[in-house]
Amino acid sequence: MAEQQEKIKEVQLKEELSKRYLSYAMSTIVARSLPDVRDGLKPVHRRLLYAMRQLHLDPKTGYKKCARVVGDVIGKYHPHGDSAVYGAMVRLAQDFSVRYPLVDGQGNFGNIDGDGAAAMRYTEARLTEFAMALMEGLNENAVDFADTYDGEESEPVVMPSMVPNLLCNGSSGIAVGMATNIPPHNLSEVCDALLLMIEKPDCDDESLVRKIKGPDFPTGGVIVDPFSTIVENYKQGKGAFRIRAKWEKEELSHGQYQIVIKEIPYQVIKSKLIEKIAQLLTEKKVPLLADVRDESAQDVRIVLEPKNRTVDAALLMEHLFKQTELESKFNMNMNVLDSDGVPRVMSISEVLRAFLNHRHIVLQRRTQHRLEKILARLEILSGYLIAFLNLDEIIRIIREEEEPKAVMMKEFNLTDNQAEAILNMKLRSLRKLEETEIKSEFDELSDERQTLEELLADESKRWQALAEEIKAIKEKFGKKTALGRRRTEFAEVPADIDMPIEVLVEKEPITIILSEKGWIRALKGHVNLDDEFKFKDDDALRFAIHAQTTDKIILLDTSGKFFTIQGSDVPSGRGFGQPVRLMIDLSNNDNITSMFVFEPKASYVLASDTGHGFVVDENHILAQTRNGRKIMNLADGEHTAFCKKITGDMVAVVGENRKLLIFKLEEIPTMARGRGVALQKYKDKDCHMTDIQIFKEEEGFAYNRSGGVTVEKDLINWLGHRAQVGKIVPFGFPKSNTFFKE
Repeated sequence: MAEQQEKIKEVQLKEELSKRYLSYAMSTIVARSLPDVRDGLKPVHRRLLYAMRQLHLDPKTGYKKCARVVGDVIGKYHPHGDSAVYGAMVRLAQDFSVRYPLVDGQGNFGNIDGDGAAAMRYTEARLTEFAMALMEGLNENAVDFADTYDGEESEPVVMPSMVPNLLCNGSSGIAVGMATNIPPHNLSEVCDALLLMIEKPDCDDESLVRKIKGPDFPTGGVIVDPFSTIVENYKQGKGAFRIRAKWEKEELSHGQYQIVIKEIPYQVIKSKLIEKIAQLLTEKKVPLLADVRDESAQDVRIVLEPKNRTVDAALLMEHLFKQTELESKFNMNMNVLDSDGVPRVMSISEVLRAFLNHRHIVLQRRTQHRLEKILARLEILSGYLIAFLNLDEIIRIIREEEEPKAVMMKEFNLTDNQAEAILNMKLRSLRKLEETEIKSEFDELSDERQTLEELLADESKRWQALAEEIKAIKEKFGKKTALGRRRTEFAEVPADIDMPIEVLVEKEPITIILSEKGWIRALKGHVNLDDEFKFKDDDALRFAIHAQTTDKIILLDTSGKFFTIQGSDVPSGRGFGQPVRLMIDLSNNDNITSMFVFEPKASYVLASDTGHGFVVDENHILAQTRNGRKIMNLADGEHTAFCKKITGDMVAVVGENRKLLIFKLEEIPTMARGRGVALQKYKDKDCHMTDIQIFKEEEGFAYNRSGGVTVEKDLINWLGHRAQVGKIVPFGFPKSNTFFKE
C-alpha cells in the first residue's frame, strides 16, 4: 500500500488537460488533416500509395482487390479504421473529386450523384501514371524513411513528388482549430509558373497568377471572379472563388428552345441539385421554368425547359444561380505543413518555392545516390580490367593459393570489393567480348560520373536540370493530353439583372388574414372579408386584406416599426397559419397595429394614440430585413396607433373625449422619422385619440349612423387648425368614438 502511495503524484487538472489537448491537437494537425506542402499528401494518402507500390500495382500490371490494399495499409503503416482508409482510396480514384486521379479503380467507385462506392471486397485498383511520377526516385535515397508505428517496417516521410501534387489535386481537411481547403489546378499552368520562378526567382505573385490563371476543377464550370480578386486570393493564401454551371441554349423546332447544363460546380451533388430545382418548381418559385430533366449518361446533361419561348434564357439562369447550387463558392485556405512540419497559410509564391526547394533537395540526393552507385561499379569494373590484363596469373593464384583473395589484393593492389568480384566471376565471362563490353561500360560510367560531379558542384546546372524535368512532366501530362486539358473556364463578372418579383413569383390572388394573437395565413383567391374565419380558441380576426402573391405586405407595430413581408412567403391557409413573429422580429411587448399592401408613390399619415403624427412617403416604410425599420419616435407610454393612406386633402381626428377636429392635410409636415406634431389637443392627459380619417373636402367625411353610413359635407362646425381641441361629434356618432365601428 505504501509503495502504491509513493507512485501517486499530485498534478493540476487544468495543466494536465492543456498538455493532453495540445498533444491531441498537434497529432490531428500533423498526422491526419493537413497536407505537406512538398508532396500535397496527408499521411493516409502517402501510406496508401506506398503500400500499393510495395504490392507492385503499377499501371502496367493487373489490378488487385481493394480489400488487400486496405489490409496492408492498416496492418503495416496506418493503424486506423478500414472504412477511413478505403474512403480515402475511393476519393483518389474519382475523376470528379480529384483533378489527376492517383488510383486507377475498377468497379463501382461512386458517382457524381452522391452514390457511394461498392464494398472494398468487390472493387479493384492499381496506381496511375501520375501517382508513379509522384513516387519516382523512392529507391534512390531521394527522401528520408522513418519506422512505422510498430517498428517492423519503414515508410517515406515525404514523397519525391516529381509532379506538383498539392496544387494539381488540391486538398481539404479539418483539424483542431484550423482547416485547409485548396482547389485543384491545371498541371501545365502550374509548370509554367514553376519555370517562371526558376527563371526569375524574385517574380511577384501577380506574375505567377497570370501563368496559373486560377483553379481548374475536375467537374469544369465557369469561374466568374475578376482577375484582381483571384490575384488577391493567391497573395493572401485564402479567399473565395465563385463557380457557375456551364450551360448552353439548344434550339428546337417551331422557335422553341431548351437550356442544357453540361458542367456543374465542384463538389455539388447532381442528384440533390436536381431535387432542389424540382422543389422550387413545385413551390412555384421559378415561374419561368416549366420542367427539369436529368438526361445524364457518362457526361452531365441537365435539361431545363422554359415556360414558353419568350422567356429570356439568361434571366432564367440568373434566377437559378441565386436560388440553387448552380452557383457555389469555393473558400480557399492554403493552410499546409511546411518543410519543417509547421502549419501555416502560404501564398502561391511560397507554395511554389517550397515545392522547388524540395525538388532541388531530391535532385541532389538522387544525384549523389547515383554517383555512389557509379563509383562502386567503376571500382568493380577496374578490378575486372586488371583481371583480364593478368588473366593467367589470376587463374594460377585461384588454383594454387590457399588464400587467393589476400594474394590477389597484395599482388595487384586490389580492394576487398574488387577481389571478391573477381572470385565471384563466372567462367563464361572470361571471353574476349566480355572484356570489350566492360571497357565500354567503364568509359560510359566515367563520362556520367563527370557529369554528375559537375551537376553537384554547380547550382545553376541543377536548376537547369530541374527546369528540364518540369518540361518533361508538362509534356507528359500537359494540355495536349485528354487528362491535361483545362476544364474550368473564366468569364466576366455577370451584371446584376434586375428581376422584379412579378417575374420570379407566379401572380395569384390571395387573402391575408392576421389574428389578434398574431397568427398569419394566406387563403387562395379573394374571399369575402366579412366571412367568418376559423381561429384557435380565444383568438379572433385582427386584419384581413386582399393582395397578390407578388405584393409586398406592410406591417406596422405599436413601437413605430414598419416590417415588410412578401405575399408569396405568407404560409398557406391550411390550419391556422404560423405566428407572424417567425417572419419578423416583433418584440414580445408590441403588437401589429396596421397591415396593408404596399403601393408605389403612396403617402400615409402616421399617428400615435396621444395624437401626434406626421406624413411619411412609401420610400421610408419599406424594410429590407426582418428587424424592421424604425420610423416613429415615441414618448414613454405612447404607442403607434394609426397609419392611414392619403386619399384627400382634409384630416378628421376624434378622441376619447368625443371631440372632432377637421383641418387641412397640408398642416401636417412630411418627415422621414420622428414623433411628428400634435394633431389634436386633449385637456385630460389620459385622453387618447381614437380614430383618424382622410377625405376630400368636397366629398365630406363619413361615419356609421343607425346601421348605415352617413356622409357629412358641412364641415363648418368642426373646421379648425391642427393641435386644437375640436367640437363635439355630430349627433348619432358611434359610441366607440371611431368613424366606423370595429
